[in-house]
Amino acid sequence: MSLIVAARFDTFDEAAEAARRLFAEGFTEDDIHTFYINTAGEHARFPIGGDRIADPDAKGGHFGAVAGASALGLVFALLGGLIAARLAASILLVIAAAGVGAYLGALAGALWVIGRGRRKQAGAPPAPDAHPDLRQAGVMLALHVSPERDALARSVLGAAGGKDIERAHGRWLNGKWEDFDPLEPPRRTGSPSMAG
Repeated sequence: MSLIVAARFDTFDEAAEAARRLFAEGFTEDDIHTFYINTAGEHARFPIGGDRIADPDAKGGHFGAVAGASALGLVFALLGGLIAARLAASILLVIAAAGVGAYLGALAGALWVIGRGRRKQAGAPPAPDAHPDLRQAGVMLALHVSPERDALARSVLGAAGGKDIERAHGRWLNGKWEDFDPLEPPRRTGSPSMAG
C-alpha cells in the first residue's frame, strides 16, 4: 500500500496550479493524479443509480406507514360510518372514508418516522448508522508520497488553496490512485503539524 495525500479544489485550473507547485518541489508527473468527484449520491454504484441500497434516514419508514394507515384508516372508517348512519348513505361512503384515511395515515406515519435519527438533541453523539462523513464534490488532486515528504506535500497543497486535505493508504499504479473509493469517509489531516 502506498501513502497518498489528497486535497480538493474547486476547479481544474486551481488543481493544475497546485500541481505546478508540487513539480517545483521535485514531485513527478507519475506522482500526481487529478480527477473529479461527483456529488454524493451520483456515483452510480447500482444499475438504477445512487450510491446506497437505502437511505439511512428512511430506516423504519415502512413501520410508520403501516401504523399510520391502520390508525387513520380506522378513524376515518368510524367517521364515515357515523356520517353514513346519520345521512342513511351507502356503505361506499364508509369504504371511501377508510381508503382516504389509510392513504393519509400511511403518508403521515412514514413521514413521522423517516429522519427521526437526524432530529437528535444538540450535542448528542451520532448514531452508529448515521450518515458517514462524505467527500464534497470537486476536483481531487491525489499525490503519491513517501513518508518523509508527507508534511511537505500537505503544506504545498494547503498553500495552493487545497481544501479537505487527507491522507490515505491505497494502491498507486501507473500514476493513478487505483482503489480510490469516493464513498469511503476521508481521513482529513489539517496542517502538517496535526498529522497522525
